[in-house]
Amino acid sequence: MIAQVEPFHAIAVSRLAHDMEAAGQSVIHMEFGQPSTGAPARAIALAHEVLDSEAMGYWESVPLKERIAGSYAENYGVQVEREQVILTCGASPAFVMALSCLFRPGARVALARPGYVAYRNTLKAMYLEPVEMECGPEERFQVTAAALDALDPVPEGLIVASPANPTGTIIAPAEMAAIAQVCRRKGIKVVSDEIYHGLAYGAQAASMLEHLPEAVIVNSFSKYFSMAGWRLGWLVVPPALIDAARARMGNLFLTPPVLAQKAGLMAFECRDELDGHVETYARNRAILLEALPQMGLGRIAPPDGAFYIYADASEFTDDSLAMCTALLRDTGVATAPGIDFDPANGRRFIRFSFAVSTPLVEEAVRRIGPWFAARRAINPASAPS
Repeated sequence: MIAQVEPFHAIAVSRLAHDMEAAGQSVIHMEFGQPSTGAPARAIALAHEVLDSEAMGYWESVPLKERIAGSYAENYGVQVEREQVILTCGASPAFVMALSCLFRPGARVALARPGYVAYRNTLKAMYLEPVEMECGPEERFQVTAAALDALDPVPEGLIVASPANPTGTIIAPAEMAAIAQVCRRKGIKVVSDEIYHGLAYGAQAASMLEHLPEAVIVNSFSKYFSMAGWRLGWLVVPPALIDAARARMGNLFLTPPVLAQKAGLMAFECRDELDGHVETYARNRAILLEALPQMGLGRIAPPDGAFYIYADASEFTDDSLAMCTALLRDTGVATAPGIDFDPANGRRFIRFSFAVSTPLVEEAVRRIGPWFAARRAINPASAPS
């Protein structure tokens, strides 16, 4: 049998957005979680030097592995050895490798719903069974230890993400510790997606390694480091999985791009610039949190981190893909349909990415405000109380 993998609907929205741009229309891209800022200036300057001086080839940067390993002591107070860090071609291959190292086909792996579309679809593509846990406002759209403990039969694995996509919610440290305790007691293997670490608007997110040293960690340079197009990420694996992870990386992907590895190491020295991006995202978040409720989109997941607003649009639609398409065609603002993140309830949610510049967020608000106001006029029940 061939695995049935569902489409990533936001890609279709983005394709339409780019077609509109090619036809001369103005489009604001809020459909994908990719920073609009680009790599740090010093990383780009170094990349130019490397292009002019090195032929490059298949290579793994030991200094970069050491720098990543050291960051876990700096940021979380946990010890990670250099060889536990496996450099990858972005977080997506890292996720594939993590699942391949941990589970046999047919294994049941629990995850939150709503959650990143590729979790569910990658599990299916690898002949693993997603066990989706419905997480609503009461759970802050996140897995809880109690819900995980109640699953029967016990899943073999768990995917956690904090901050999460599409909601931006962060699991509190005490809850993270409780989840780890359940996993240890029941023998549940954990993959923790920490790709949005560094992007928080209050307390920073905890790493699962603080509570469960045997967890497998996925991370990337795509979000905080603003290097999505460079395709560079990493896994942190426990010592027992080092050989298995290295074998998979070497056979499936060889090495990450040399240029990206060189630039990535320099990016660690650009914290001031990168933290300035986070300040921009914080301003963008504040603008949307003020504006969206006035449009009738007041039921919003708490965006503790990342750069997303996940809004309940049920007063306007029960077909989020159709609404995102219409919104794009009418206003030039591209957003992501909730159906990607929640096949059960996502038809009434849409996601805004505020990883663009502040002027573009302000322009997006000017464009979509009248669009939603027109629909409130048609359906007064959607007007904010």
